[in-house]
Amino acid sequence: MRPLRVVLLLICGLRPVWARHPGDPIKPGLNLYSKFTDIQVGQAAALQVRQQYRVVNDGFLQEYIKRCGDRLAATPEARQSGFSFSFTMLNVPQVNAFALPGGPMFIFTGLLNSTENEAQLMGVMAHEMSHVILRHGTHEASKARLVNFSATLAGAAAGNGSALGQMARMGLGLGGNSLILKFSREAESEADLVGSHLMSEAGYNPIEMARFFEKLAANGNQGLQFFSDHPNPDNRERAIEAEIRGLPQREYAYQTGDFARARTSAVFALAGGVPARGSVPATQVNGQPAVPPTAWDVFRGPRFSVSYPRGWKPESDGTSSGVRISPADGLIQRANSSPQLASGAVLSYFSPTFGRADLNTATLELISYLHTDSPALQLSAAPQRNVRLNGAEGMLTWLVNRGPRGGPETDLLLTLIRPQGVFYALCVAPQPDLPRLQSIFQQMMGSIRFGD
Repeated sequence: MRPLRVVLLLICGLRPVWARHPGDPIKPGLNLYSKFTDIQVGQAAALQVRQQYRVVNDGFLQEYIKRCGDRLAATPEARQSGFSFSFTMLNVPQVNAFALPGGPMFIFTGLLNSTENEAQLMGVMAHEMSHVILRHGTHEASKARLVNFSATLAGAAAGNGSALGQMARMGLGLGGNSLILKFSREAESEADLVGSHLMSEAGYNPIEMARFFEKLAANGNQGLQFFSDHPNPDNRERAIEAEIRGLPQREYAYQTGDFARARTSAVFALAGGVPARGSVPATQVNGQPAVPPTAWDVFRGPRFSVSYPRGWKPESDGTSSGVRISPADGLIQRANSSPQLASGAVLSYFSPTFGRADLNTATLELISYLHTDSPALQLSAAPQRNVRLNGAEGMLTWLVNRGPRGGPETDLLLTLIRPQGVFYALCVAPQPDLPRLQSIFQQMMGSIRFGD
């Protein structure tokens, strides 16, 4: 009876369960399609992805994510798959990533903002790469007995414009009935285990994959987008921990050193604060030559210090806890009124009405306070958590406003809880100038140091 049971399992597209020890290789399951089919499906679907989503227009971010991916792709198990992997960051705030058959991988900026370290980012990428290595996309299609797929591929190769529509009807597109991105819990478990192998071989501690998935599951809504495409297997963290014990002993100390910069760049990318190709270079502000990146001065106040470009002017009475820093043309002086900030930054403290409040409540109260002075001020995106400054958790909030010159204005608000109240840094830029000011704001925020 045992051979008959195995045959029945194979007909159903499932695998007989043999004894497997942690650390042992995992082989792809039944697949009716060739590897070349995976590549064709992935290339056609990747074209559709690029039509539906906005690709991040930041050379550093794309190069960073490629460096991370290439390190995983260089591991033995990835090389043995025979697939060529590519890595693209999409400008989407959701916490998600996916890899298409044959190797194209797409990472959302929201994922980068939600990971706490580079190993967690690599854990998600290794998990997605494992779906490609194990050919889960066409494996799911094989289970669904989609045996007429060859006709669709012939149409795609011939440039038939309806090929993608045919793929979608067969469950191989990117629509709601897609099979190439919706995996079983068994497939998710396999991707976890193979992903832990890739991480280990690349020099990253695989336990960070388990920690990130555990964090997503605990955070509920934050993990909803990810788990809608990736069902959470039972005992996921324990299974990964058991697999790690079966792997060879290795030193997990590799880091690119660029994770913190990448996370900050991703926040700016979500607000459109990256220069487009052919735009005015970042060495100019409002058409005027900007200060070289190395020419910075330091403002030192009673409670904090911050670096700012030489040529910008800090204004403080020397006793208050705040400062306004702006370029030469950053203030607009109206008759019979105080100067208005058109570009630059304000750093100060805010005391919530009801004393010590949580960061969300305090930030919203601060925005309400700012709104009384500037009625056009509005939220433009949900606040971004997981920002750390000098060891304290902070929040970044994007706002839109009407600037004193009459045009649209983009504001970035950084808030964090300090013993004296809510510290905030409000960076202000006319919308057309944000691509040229964003790197300056990044450096200013990164330079903030507290004296208490």
